[in-house]
Amino acid sequence: MANSAPALRQELLDAVGVADADALFEQIPADHRTRRTLELPPALRSEAELARHLRTTLKRNGDCESTLSFLGGGVWQHHVPAVCDELAQRTEFVTSEWGTPASDHGRNQAWFEFASQLGELVELEFVGLPVYSWGCAAGHAIRMAARLTGRSEVLVPATLDRERLAVIRSYCALPEVHGHIEIVEVATDPATDALKLADLEAKLSPRTAAVYVETPTGLGALETQGAQIAALARAAGAETIAGVDPISLGVLAPPGAWGVDIAVGPTQPLGVHMNCGGGVGGFIATRDEERYARQYPTLQVSIAPTRTSGERGFAMTLFEQSSYGRREEGNDWTGNSVYLWAIVNATYMSLMGPQGFADVGTTILRRSHDAARRIGELPGIEIRFPHFFKEFVVSFDGTGRTVAEVNAALLERGIFGGADLSADHPQLGQSALYCVTEIHAREDVDRLVAALAEVTA
Repeated sequence: MANSAPALRQELLDAVGVADADALFEQIPADHRTRRTLELPPALRSEAELARHLRTTLKRNGDCESTLSFLGGGVWQHHVPAVCDELAQRTEFVTSEWGTPASDHGRNQAWFEFASQLGELVELEFVGLPVYSWGCAAGHAIRMAARLTGRSEVLVPATLDRERLAVIRSYCALPEVHGHIEIVEVATDPATDALKLADLEAKLSPRTAAVYVETPTGLGALETQGAQIAALARAAGAETIAGVDPISLGVLAPPGAWGVDIAVGPTQPLGVHMNCGGGVGGFIATRDEERYARQYPTLQVSIAPTRTSGERGFAMTLFEQSSYGRREEGNDWTGNSVYLWAIVNATYMSLMGPQGFADVGTTILRRSHDAARRIGELPGIEIRFPHFFKEFVVSFDGTGRTVAEVNAALLERGIFGGADLSADHPQLGQSALYCVTEIHAREDVDRLVAALAEVTA
């Protein structure tokens, strides 16, 4: 925190033995430092003025409560039970000071419940505490596979979400840590977005550490060849990493059931609000085998009996292989910004139970397919991939309108349209990724279809 009072500033400088604060930043290259004067607004004089300023600023935002939203692509609008918000604000979780036994007011048990419930959901027994995002989880998993196999290549779908791919590239381009990992794209079927197995088989080699596959894919489609992909990877001595949306697993087969070695995915659908694009997290899960456990960069929480008969305790395990225990010598660097969300995720999963996941999954399937059918009946509009869960690609090529034009017209009518795919996936033409979940009622889809009919006429 900045300290601008002259006497306190000088006291700090004297304590560290430097004459000027600039000496503390000499290791930062000159071209990375700002030399111009910062144009800061005048200081606010009171808390009341600050509150008013923040309210005025926040009113400029558009939100998904006042504006009907069909956005997805990494952060999705799902129903969040009120108890999730209540527990997220409880003092024993919000203010638990890191690193001391006295700070654990149920925190370790809540984290253990997160891992055990998520493990049941994906049918893989060993789950770490979450990392920053789905992309980060995928990047960590790929590096885990590289360490396990001693290989330096990963195969990924050619239509992988561009943001997720950018994060994976960052993790793979770290030669000073554990060696550079080459990313090779595998062709996908233009009709289904599924991997082309012939191209996958041709590109598997003794250099392949892992095959990364997703279902639903970055374009929302379902990959139905999971078992075949895992078998091909295993035959080549490579690991199979699956990216999955956990809220889909009440209706779709879990990755553990189709032979996956490592599963990753987002945690935001499990009881976390969209939060202006925040609130994201990523999980990593594997089989409960020591060779996998030893490669985790994340913290683990385990359960064990105590000296008191019938009593159990919850504590950190494998701490020494994380960046917390070994700093830069750890398997990978990981941070704790999403650990509070893990408690919310555990709360959500416990509320839902197996039947709840089946019910919400069925509801999403029914509502998203009904919406896609009705949108696809509009003149000039086509639904690109027939098999999907909650996200689907809508092509506007036949309307003569660009996605940008359609979205601007929808916004004038109080609707956030689908995410524009035309720049990231030019092979799809003027297409957008729409998302329909359990929060979208029939009247919401009626309003969208009527607006699309009007703006594309």
